[in-house]
Amino acid sequence: MITQEQLKETVERQEALKRYLDIDSKKIEVEEEELRTHVPDFWEHPKEAQIQMKKIKDLQQWINGYAEVENAVKELSLAWDFLKEELVTEEEIDTLYNDAITKIENLELRNMLRREEDKMGVVLKINSGAGGTESQDWASMLMRMYLRWCEKSGYKTSIANLLEGDEAGIKSCTINVEGDFAYGYLKSENGVHRLVRVSPYNAQGKRMTSFASVFVTPLVDDTIEVKVEQALLSWDTFRSGGAGGQNVNKVESGVRLRYQFTDPYTGEKEEILIENTETRDQPKNKENALRQLRSILYDKELQHRLQEQAKIEAGKMKIEWGSQIRSYVFDDRRVKDHRTNHQTSDVNGVMDGDLDAFIKAYLMEFSESAQ
Repeated sequence: MITQEQLKETVERQEALKRYLDIDSKKIEVEEEELRTHVPDFWEHPKEAQIQMKKIKDLQQWINGYAEVENAVKELSLAWDFLKEELVTEEEIDTLYNDAITKIENLELRNMLRREEDKMGVVLKINSGAGGTESQDWASMLMRMYLRWCEKSGYKTSIANLLEGDEAGIKSCTINVEGDFAYGYLKSENGVHRLVRVSPYNAQGKRMTSFASVFVTPLVDDTIEVKVEQALLSWDTFRSGGAGGQNVNKVESGVRLRYQFTDPYTGEKEEILIENTETRDQPKNKENALRQLRSILYDKELQHRLQEQAKIEAGKMKIEWGSQIRSYVFDDRRVKDHRTNHQTSDVNGVMDGDLDAFIKAYLMEFSESAQ
């Protein structure tokens, strides 16, 4: 049973949220922005209209999120008053308290995601490390973990490309994750993930270590300006499909995009290679590949900004993109994040997509540098 002090603290957190989210100003701003959509020629300029509607949607999300918190705290306060008359039970009070705290923490956490790219979707790429079947199996387990997290979080996913392993698992996959703030949350997953377990693929039953890398880039949409030089771009096509039989696509619907990129800051040259087999429609696959290219180019600019910021904030904790970030030790029942030291013994839960505690710990510790 919660105490009166806990109730008071919950009400104070709700009121603090209203102040620093400036909800009253956001309500006025929504009304003003909605008036702009009432002009007769508003939809004659689709791109500008899309940007305007997104602006209203983003503001409304904060208002709706706060309304949920406010209603949950009101229900809790009302139930507390009814407790004296024995109209509610102590268990019901605790349930309402937990619901209110969850909603408050979720909104507080989202408030940490203030960068432009935080609001975007995600291109999430998983590559198996050296080690053959064991690492490829680990990569497929990570793919399942992220797909489950996305499902639980209400995000839409699509497999843009999948390269299956030689015997089991996958060599690599690219997942598009669409939904608000997907990048803000999943940027915490960028890096090398380490698995330690007794391998089912080892005849001697030895404990083995496997690695897989996860790359997270913002999934840009049409409202983000990214310049693609057509002269630097070339295409190949290939047949895509499964292992055989009816699954084999006899039409060359798979596309391979090559882009000759020169870093404007360092002068370094590289070829960006993207394959897309998401659909059996070649034009659609080309469109999806171009979207991924724009996401990669946007991310390169973002990484430059982060590096410049790191120079300025040299005394702060840096984000080590591409470093080993987390260990999953199956037989010791332990998953530990090496950046935050957050750990859990619920290995099965984590592999089923229960990542929120790790994401929250990362954002709480790196909220300034992660922004």
